[in-house]
Amino acid sequence: MQSASEQSEAAEPQTTPARPAPPEHAYPDHWEADVVLRDGGTARIRPITADDADRLVSFYEQVSDESKYYRFFAPYPRLSAKDVHRFTHHDFVNRVGLAATVGGEFIATVRYDRIDDRGLPASAPADEAEVAFLVQDAHQGRGVASALLEHIAAVARERGIRRFAAEVLPANTKMIKVFTDAGYTQKRSFEDGSVRLHLDLEPTDRSLAVQRAREQRAEARSVQRLLTPASVAVVGAGRTPGGVGRTVLRNLLGAGFTGRVYAVNAALPETGADGGPAELDGVPAYRSVGAVGEPVDLAIVAVPAERVPEAVADCGEHGVRGLVVLSAGYAESGPDGRERQRRLVRQARSYGMRIIGPNAFGIINTADDVRLNASLAPQTPAAGRIGLFTQSGAIGIALLAGLHRRGAGLSSFISAGNRADVSGNDFLQHWYDDPGTDVVLLYLESIGNPRKFTRLARRTAAVKPVVVVKGARHSGSAPPGHRVPVTRVPHATVSALLRQAGVIRVDTVTELVDAGLLLAAQPLPAGPRVAILGNSESLGLLTYDACLTEGLRPLRPLDLTTAADPAGFRDALAAALADETSDAVVVTAIPWVGEDGATESGDGEVLAAALREAVASVPAPAKPVVVVHVEMGGLAEALAVATSTRPSPTGRGSGTGTGTSTSTGVGTGAGARTGVRPDAGAPAGENRFTGPAEPAEPAASEPAPVTAPAPPTPAQDPTPITIPAYPAAERAVRALAEAVRYGQWRRQAAEPGRVPEYEDIDEAGAAALIRRVLGGAEADARGVTLGTDQAGELLARYGITALPTLPAPTPDAAVAAAARLGYPVALKTTAPHLRHRPDLGGVRLDLATEEQLRTAYAELTEVLGKPEELQPVVQAMVPRGVDTVVRSAIDPAVGAVLSFGLSGAASELLGDTAHRLVPATDRDVAELVRSLRTTPLLFGWRGSAPVDTPALEELLLRVSRLVDDHPEVVAVSLEPVVVAPRGLSVLGATVRLAPPPPRTDLGPRSLPNY
Repeated sequence: MQSASEQSEAAEPQTTPARPAPPEHAYPDHWEADVVLRDGGTARIRPITADDADRLVSFYEQVSDESKYYRFFAPYPRLSAKDVHRFTHHDFVNRVGLAATVGGEFIATVRYDRIDDRGLPASAPADEAEVAFLVQDAHQGRGVASALLEHIAAVARERGIRRFAAEVLPANTKMIKVFTDAGYTQKRSFEDGSVRLHLDLEPTDRSLAVQRAREQRAEARSVQRLLTPASVAVVGAGRTPGGVGRTVLRNLLGAGFTGRVYAVNAALPETGADGGPAELDGVPAYRSVGAVGEPVDLAIVAVPAERVPEAVADCGEHGVRGLVVLSAGYAESGPDGRERQRRLVRQARSYGMRIIGPNAFGIINTADDVRLNASLAPQTPAAGRIGLFTQSGAIGIALLAGLHRRGAGLSSFISAGNRADVSGNDFLQHWYDDPGTDVVLLYLESIGNPRKFTRLARRTAAVKPVVVVKGARHSGSAPPGHRVPVTRVPHATVSALLRQAGVIRVDTVTELVDAGLLLAAQPLPAGPRVAILGNSESLGLLTYDACLTEGLRPLRPLDLTTAADPAGFRDALAAALADETSDAVVVTAIPWVGEDGATESGDGEVLAAALREAVASVPAPAKPVVVVHVEMGGLAEALAVATSTRPSPTGRGSGTGTGTSTSTGVGTGAGARTGVRPDAGAPAGENRFTGPAEPAEPAASEPAPVTAPAPPTPAQDPTPITIPAYPAAERAVRALAEAVRYGQWRRQAAEPGRVPEYEDIDEAGAAALIRRVLGGAEADARGVTLGTDQAGELLARYGITALPTLPAPTPDAAVAAAARLGYPVALKTTAPHLRHRPDLGGVRLDLATEEQLRTAYAELTEVLGKPEELQPVVQAMVPRGVDTVVRSAIDPAVGAVLSFGLSGAASELLGDTAHRLVPATDRDVAELVRSLRTTPLLFGWRGSAPVDTPALEELLLRVSRLVDDHPEVVAVSLEPVVVAPRGLSVLGATVRLAPPPPRTDLGPRSLPNY
């Protein structure tokens, strides 16, 4: 891949005077980045400097002759001193070189040289550059070149370069594929025996999609490497029982880990009593990882924080792929610990390793071919279909205990502690296409990259539920040890934006478990209609009321009376499942009265069997069933009987769902049938959670649960039917309501809305106005609030008309303004403390004459203050309607947000404002308008005329387009917007411009910087 500029320089006679070198710029440390490669390992990308001469020579010596030939189009066995100087001295503008490093050594390089239209070295304003790569043969196929291309393209765009040119030999198919697969707009030609490629560096939808697909595969693979090691070393396993390291070692062995296990402790003797390796708990024990002498995939680090760097170096130098750092004493302990944490991450990444922790609780993988319990959890959870991620060890313990008690099984569990490296985003990437996980549960105390989390959550939620509980909501700061961007939006706004992305937001860990159990065990409801049946009229009414509170549509409860026996429950449930007028069934149960008049509270197993039989009797009932029980002895236990702590033969626990869930469930009994049900709540042609339909596995392939009451007959399906049970109606209904809302979101996500095009939008004119304002001598680097005229002009470019507002510093000025606008007029104050507060008396409406105007002016100044304090203005009257507020702002954590609410103190006090992410679609704004508690005021409440909601939705879409097209528009406020039965009027507009904030979600792939 020799560039024309290199050929030109090589052709120059040695006597030619050297071309004067352009001045070097300061080292661009913001170009440094850690990236995850295709195989899940990491590398560091950084600019090449003059200090890298020895590294470059060493790197080149390890490249094969073939790769050198592809790079220079000729045999090139070694670099000359002139080559080394050229490739290590850059001005970071016209000539830039980047290197990918692992362990501090180069594994690949890329460089560009700015050229003119003749292919000769040039400087700005030339906007084309030639680019060339070289990757060590041992690291080819890891996606290094693709990552380097993303980063060198970003650097080039920053330096004003818009196109790359590359010359490649036809036989170098790997490099040609790097360019052609990148997704950039490109041209390709064949000249003088080589392939000539031209790439337009402007990001495209395809290049962004390619980048994100590569990111997903790489990050998912990095998590998979952590969850499926072939060998594990516990660094810090104590010589005596007890202690963190020895506990993890014991848990690893107790779970039956299928790979090799080693204990590592620097205080151990060199050899055991028999002359071989020492042993701890029956496994080989060594003084260092290097002494093991065999590959180690995963290291569990449980040594004091001051000894962790030594352990990390030992692991990195001997090929360990990932670390779980249980050690405390990092960012959670203060500034010194925060710096210690930064050094830990930098050190681990320099060796290509990823870290869970520090201050972590550990990880668990219940797959039968792994059986990994590298955590402090004393009992391995049952195998199942739930993936669980927590940022708190204490909450992790509570969740594991709660799920186990209610019979739920997990596919994997991660408690990430300070999540300095691997985070919930990485595990969302893994669970997105993990066939062993149907439901994702997350306990988060902070979100390090909210934009990315929202994007990943939306994609994952389209195929399987994502349930989130957020801790530390009201503390005003991130939890100790967590690095997160500061957000200005309130918690309620973040919750609304997560729900827009399909995330099921709950408030407590109890609700997290409740929702997870239902979603893992039951199909999604097709709608909000709920059938209620049971043997207690009072409990049925409580359930009915709870349904109404949650926005569901309950049918009249069916009272089976307290004399109902299990057979009566069975028949009633079967009938409700077959009834097309309901979408879900809630069964309520209290102890029933026997033939002798005595209550029978201890026979829950009989009722559980009856409910199983009812579900099995109806062919594929695509509606969920939940049970509410009060003082039913043994019922909850019977409903969880399918759980086993031993993995099933297929590698996952048994149960219903997309695959074989072990969520709280009813064990297999007579008449049991398959748990794989069609999902009425998902789009046609899709299975329950996993997206496009796939052929179902034969029933014979389903595993029988270890604790099943009896082995199935050949005619039976051994998959247990699982029905979640709840001790309170409110909990059951709340979980069911979340499933209903999620099902509705899934159906809508299958047919997403669109961003309309408006022919009257002048995007170029708006951009010119913004450049003129921000480029003016009076512009403030922190931004500028536009004057009334400029704000009106910018909004008009997007078809938004703001009503003219004329200042009225004196009564005569007010009269002149009214004459210009035409009577009737409104007189209002604009002082900050009175603005948008008509309740304080700062507004006078329908002033039809000069006399009325002068009288109103005198009253205002007499009661509220002097004119210079009130800053009065005059506006023409507009048709009456409902006063609303439309706003948009760019938050550093979540991005551009579109907000809507009704104007007035009451709405502000109640927080009755709805939010959507920009760009908003037509469906988004329709939901935005209808999601307020005060929405009925827009649709004819108590006999009033409905307002023009289509005009309101169009205004919201236009504001969204303005902010999305021009990131310099950092805030827009339209208040009030009076929406009348026909049309609307924007009475006040404020627009703020500032240099656009960096878009971390659009740049090249990289891990958070440390």
